[in-house]
Amino acid sequence: MASPAVLVKPPRRSGSSLATRLFLSATAWVVVILAITGIVLSSVYRQASERAFDRRLNLYLRTIIAEVATPEAAPDQFQSIGEPLFDLPLSGWYWQIVRTDTDKIDPRASRSLWDRKLPKLEDQGVELGASGVRQGYVEGPEGQTLRMVERPVDLGADGKFVVTVAGDGSEIFEETRTFDYYLAGTFIALSIGLVLTTIFQVRFGLAPLKRISDSIADIRSGRAERLEGKFPVEIAPLARETNALIEANREIVERSRTHVGNLAHAIKTPLSVLVNEAAARSGDPFAAKVLEQAEIMRSQVTHHLERARIAARLTVVGTVTEVEPVIEALRRTMEKIHRDRDILVRSEVASGLKFRGEKQDLEEMVGNLVDNACKWAVSRVFIDVTAERGPTPLVRIIVDDDGRGLSAAERAQAARRGQRLDESKPGSGLGLAIVVDLAALYGGELKLAHAPIGGLRAELRLPAA
Repeated sequence: MASPAVLVKPPRRSGSSLATRLFLSATAWVVVILAITGIVLSSVYRQASERAFDRRLNLYLRTIIAEVATPEAAPDQFQSIGEPLFDLPLSGWYWQIVRTDTDKIDPRASRSLWDRKLPKLEDQGVELGASGVRQGYVEGPEGQTLRMVERPVDLGADGKFVVTVAGDGSEIFEETRTFDYYLAGTFIALSIGLVLTTIFQVRFGLAPLKRISDSIADIRSGRAERLEGKFPVEIAPLARETNALIEANREIVERSRTHVGNLAHAIKTPLSVLVNEAAARSGDPFAAKVLEQAEIMRSQVTHHLERARIAARLTVVGTVTEVEPVIEALRRTMEKIHRDRDILVRSEVASGLKFRGEKQDLEEMVGNLVDNACKWAVSRVFIDVTAERGPTPLVRIIVDDDGRGLSAAERAQAARRGQRLDESKPGSGLGLAIVVDLAALYGGELKLAHAPIGGLRAELRLPAA
């Protein structure tokens, strides 16, 4: 059978950090805005590059059209039109003149085109623009992408022509790509700056909330009694209402203590009268029955009033008890009580440990454990108190004795209220059960196991301050 224990799991943290939510939302907006801005700027720059490139092509186009419109111009008079790339074979820069009013196809073209031909934008469904020019991208002789402008020219009796000028589109793409690289680098640096600014704003803006959280932790640990200091106007009402709640809680607890004491006095007095009257009628079976039930009632009233008293005390925020003085006082007391049996009680307590609760409750829990150990020990009892780190800090109190110990079944029975395994030892059988109840009220636990020195080990875990 498993060792008896009262286990209280720490509450799960629900929800997410307010600072994290603010940071993530601000970062998401920064990323979205910068991404949209980057796409728009890249598109605008690409269009601007295309317009600048088209102006250059249109300049060449007008030059060639002017030559075509000159009747006395010789066919080879305007081969280069001032641009050496038109003379370089397959350079990516070409011009072409095609007559369209006759079946005889005798195109004139730049030397760079060699014997190749440029495709027509008209055949690809490109419509004439407002200036009477078609423009777009086509595939060049070497498979490269060309930016082309094309214009139909009607010279009347001299014929109809389509004049085309094309340039290497990679210039546009490379300029746009270079711009995109600089733009991305700039936006990345800007993003890092904005993210750092957001972190600073979140930390600075939420600092008062962090201060309130730390102050509440100080109140719970007993280092403070109320929220002190000045707070921003937005959260000053929260601090004020929290202080009012703490004061109201203290008042309720004090009234509850008074009511518990009054109730205990009101009930115990009639019970004492019943017990005395029944005890005076010795030999009467009815009186004996009344006496028996009155004692049960007294025990139950004492038990439940004690639980109510402890529960009320636990609602007081900020109660803290030094552990070492309590353990040392109990050690000396138990050695004196069991001096006739030469029981040696030794303790090791980590310095600085604090129990988040009332001193008398700690004394009652540890006192019951040490007293029980001394009753059953042969010669020695050892108390070890350490800190246990984790999501919820704990005080770990171990009480070992070198007695006969208990089996697993006996350990389970020992923690039940009123259960006594050996009537030869003095006591009411309530000690371990009281420890279990008190530990549960504080969110702790009690475990019974076999002690390394031979007897029973009682391991008590309680919340630390």
